[in-house]
Amino acid sequence: MKLFRLIASLLGLAVVGTAQGANPVVIMETSLGTIKIELFEDKSPVTVKNFLTYVDDKHYDGTIFHRVKDTFMIQGGGFDADGKEKKSREPIKNEASNGLSNKKGTLAMARTMDPDSATAQFFVNTVDNNFLDKNDGSAGYCVFGKVIEGMDIVDKIKSVKTVKGRLSDWQPVETVTIKSVRRAK
Repeated sequence: MKLFRLIASLLGLAVVGTAQGANPVVIMETSLGTIKIELFEDKSPVTVKNFLTYVDDKHYDGTIFHRVKDTFMIQGGGFDADGKEKKSREPIKNEASNGLSNKKGTLAMARTMDPDSATAQFFVNTVDNNFLDKNDGSAGYCVFGKVIEGMDIVDKIKSVKTVKGRLSDWQPVETVTIKSVRRAK
């Protein structure tokens, strides 16, 4: 496969479903299975650096998906299994003008109404959410990665039963845990 990627790269061809170039890849172990994610460092350098800092600090270990809507997205990275918010770093600049779209399977940063307020929380788009892209009326939500393996696990997570809870209007009834997120070897 490495030789195939090298030849494809020399010919300027894209290898679908695998990391392109030197973009980092992380492995997210969840209570429902494993998700492999390519991070678009070339398009979202500030966001990817921020995310990888949280990964390297093991911030995501034991966090939960606290906001799950099957026709929208799954959001996590900010609360532990007891619903306690984890301490985060300073907010980062919104890179939503990077040309990437909130398509099914992409990762984007969660934020408040302040465009430059993203810290640790992220979401995986479970459908195409073009309305979340930067446009004349919105600063947008920065896409910084894409699921390259494990969309079946994202589909399992998006299908869990939810209720209006303390953490969100779409809080899973049974906790879905992010066991760990690590850089791929």
